[in-house]
Amino acid sequence: MANEEQLGRVDLFSRLERSDLERIGRSVVTRNYAKGDVIVKEGDQAVAFYIITKGKVEICKGESSIAELGAGQSFGEMALLDGYPRATTVIAADDTECLAMTRWDFTAEIRTSPSIAVEMLPILSKRIRELEVRLEELEKRGG
Repeated sequence: MANEEQLGRVDLFSRLERSDLERIGRSVVTRNYAKGDVIVKEGDQAVAFYIITKGKVEICKGESSIAELGAGQSFGEMALLDGYPRATTVIAADDTECLAMTRWDFTAEIRTSPSIAVEMLPILSKRIRELEVRLEELEKRGG
């Protein structure tokens, strides 16, 4: 599957035109990880976004496993936007292949084509609204 097709399946990029996906797709690189490899570490500066193309990863917060992701799923999207420290550790649960895109490459694409950012804004807004709803639900439950 072409890089742009993988990118187009990621929620954050789902509204982008094919030409924008193709342009961004040229900046991703394939990375391979052996089972047990730490792909990103909680607290490290976030510099890249990943799409899993083969295998699976475990997402950990502190010592706790909080999720598992597989082929077609992604992690690290916020790294493209803010570069803040990683909130979780991601470990290859199997031999895993990912497409990786650095924040610098992504930023360069946005500067060239600002419409990319404009198309991403509704997705980001939706995520914020969903988080607000979840926080309200937690507050109602007292925790």
